[in-house]
Amino acid sequence: MPSRRHFLQQAGSGLAALALHSQALARAAARTYTNPVYAGQFPDPFVLRHQGRYYAFGTTGQGRTTDGRIFTVLTSANLVDWKPVGGALTPPEGATGADFWAPEVLYHQGTFYMYYSVGGGAIGASVGHRLHVATSKTPQGPYAQVALLDVPDSKFTIDAHPFQDTDGQWYMFYARDFIDSANGYRPGTGLVVDRLVDMTRLAGESRTVMRARHDWTVFEKNRLMPLYGNRTFAEWHTLEGPFVRKHAGKYYCFYSGANFLTPRYGVDYCVADSIMGPYSDAGAEKGPRVLHAVAGHVRGPGHHSHVLSPDGKTEYLVYHAWDKAMKERQLCIDKLAWTAQGPRCQGPTYTPQPLP
Repeated sequence: MPSRRHFLQQAGSGLAALALHSQALARAAARTYTNPVYAGQFPDPFVLRHQGRYYAFGTTGQGRTTDGRIFTVLTSANLVDWKPVGGALTPPEGATGADFWAPEVLYHQGTFYMYYSVGGGAIGASVGHRLHVATSKTPQGPYAQVALLDVPDSKFTIDAHPFQDTDGQWYMFYARDFIDSANGYRPGTGLVVDRLVDMTRLAGESRTVMRARHDWTVFEKNRLMPLYGNRTFAEWHTLEGPFVRKHAGKYYCFYSGANFLTPRYGVDYCVADSIMGPYSDAGAEKGPRVLHAVAGHVRGPGHHSHVLSPDGKTEYLVYHAWDKAMKERQLCIDKLAWTAQGPRCQGPTYTPQPLP
């Protein structure tokens, strides 16, 4: 005959199982998420979907993850519930004191390639930021640095974004500095595209995608730039974080503009009939059209990537936005809609939204 202790153990186990089941039912019934979906520091988020799972990669700057690596890695099955799984990149030689920014990852012929920029420290002290690539056999890493994607005429090159066209050819979009004012453009960081000869080499045939020409993209006025001989620029503008989508036969290069600390920061786009351009940002004169701040609720939303929901149908923007104390840039997601006026994010949201 079962003992009283056995009965109580069984009863306790049953109650615990019932509690877990009730919690699961409550989550299922709510069917919502609320931004941020990951409350820790996670700037410049890129999300890779591979074999039904999501892998998010975020900037660590000069910092290291708990396992001593560079770039925070999170995983999720649903774009909402994220779990940290350590760091992505094994620190390369000379990494001490260097800034590592904006990782993006692709999978090609059995290898995962991670693109990012490095500046400062022993690696890039003399030339500012430069683009690098690392490889791994698994999506979460560890990645090992294998090559420099050098742009010889640029002293500041960041935010590498690889894009594969429908014919299979790979291209690299990135951001770099321009210090001239030719053709009505303004000095600052702009967007460029080049062809990839292979996954670790640029063709050296770069073309300008878009440069600053609107008031809202100013980063800082009277900005002193030691990288350019301590020259002071009356206005320094910024376009950064390119991400490309081909939609209805046209190429849309999304980007973030302005100073990431300000309420002006947000996401806009330019569009072209050909991958190498020319691109037009007509309509972007007054401010970012895709994603922008909401006074009192969301500040600095941007530097995004695009990813499909678990059903493979709905497109989401994955972006960062500041916490209220402006101590951390946190991971957020919201739907993207392709409207008659162009692409628009259905956000940034800060209240409960339907699960992806």
